[in-house]
Amino acid sequence: MTGPSPTPPRGSLHHIEIWVPDLARATRDWAWLLEAFGYTLHQDWPTGKSWRHGHTYLVLEQSPALTTTHHDRRAPGLNHLAFHAGTRHDVDTLTDRALNHGWTLLFPDRHPHAGGPQQYAAYLENTDGFEIELVAAPE
Repeated sequence: MTGPSPTPPRGSLHHIEIWVPDLARATRDWAWLLEAFGYTLHQDWPTGKSWRHGHTYLVLEQSPALTTTHHDRRAPGLNHLAFHAGTRHDVDTLTDRALNHGWTLLFPDRHPHAGGPQQYAAYLENTDGFEIELVAAPE
């Protein structure tokens, strides 16, 4: 297996930085999921951590400049992160794991087709109000 190409594709994401009110809690919420997708711990400092996958990394940081303690996905800004999650079985397995890690299933009355009948996905929210979408590959 080869690593990422030496030059990332133009326009691809370099990193995503998420400010969190509690780094320890955010690490418990996110680390298992990122590692399940093949991200590896990239950086670790007293107020933050990052995980890398290819050329892209995701940062969780407890910044002293925070002006609120809860993310509102319905306010202007980031609504959610959507991940390719593999097969329908993979989505179901990750959803179960997420629920065991304190995430809440959104739109349970329409799960796993909350995005419409053509899409198989789970929409989940963590304690701090961040939403993820786990999307199954088309069959």
